[in-house]
Amino acid sequence: MTDKTVLVLGGTGKTGRRVVDRLKERGAAVRAASRSSAVRFDWDDRTTWAPAFTGVDAAYLVDAQDKPGAWDAEAAIRELSGLAVDAGVRRLVLLQARVTERVGGKSLIAGESAVRESGAEWTVLRPNWFFQNFDEGVLLDGVRSGTVALPAGSGREPFVDTDDVAAVAVAALLDEGHAGQTYELSGARSLTLDEAVGEIARATGRDIRYTAVDHQAYVDELIGYDVPADYALFVADLVAQIRDNKNAEPTDTVRRVLGREPRDFSDFVKDAAARGVWDV
Repeated sequence: MTDKTVLVLGGTGKTGRRVVDRLKERGAAVRAASRSSAVRFDWDDRTTWAPAFTGVDAAYLVDAQDKPGAWDAEAAIRELSGLAVDAGVRRLVLLQARVTERVGGKSLIAGESAVRESGAEWTVLRPNWFFQNFDEGVLLDGVRSGTVALPAGSGREPFVDTDDVAAVAVAALLDEGHAGQTYELSGARSLTLDEAVGEIARATGRDIRYTAVDHQAYVDELIGYDVPADYALFVADLVAQIRDNKNAEPTDTVRRVLGREPRDFSDFVKDAAARGVWDV
């Protein structure tokens, strides 16, 4: 499908911008869409939906569950998938999460049935926590301050590189053999937060530590920073998946799909440290 047009929702986000870059490298025509892009797409503004899909052959979908407030992911993605198929889209790749339990009252895999029943070829991606949460996401401030405090206990997580997630997404968007697959994507090894932060500390030569905190105390702290209560609970429950080792077992999916091993966390840390992202 390299001669087709591919729409990338969240085209400026962690995975979306990497998907855009890799699609361009493959010679595909790419339409990056977000609330601030030239091609505008806003989950909260349905007037932006149909124009984004006009003339599109395949689409990478990222939903809006990672935000405060109520969100009916199943209904929204079902409506969007139907609109996409009516517009002629033949292939849908949906980013969800490797979390099957409800967190903060939300199901992070709620949209999967809608894509499966859309009539298009579909692939679902369920990644673990991203490496990039440490250098461009929710954990960056903690790393820079010297203390990463989370209710993750001593649980283990096989963090995954967003570049590996993007590479799998592009394979599913452009190549044959991925239709009807649900891909759980992880790195090659599981780490505790203490181990992960320890690698960053050694690479930077700084005193950076992980501190395990109480679940409710963490919720209360976020609320104290004016984070909406529902979102504070969502974040804490999501972190608790690590604490409870819910998705601690690495998968071999990246290797099976891409024919190579996933990037190792140590290599990510060395590169990020060399870029000075954690310098203070």
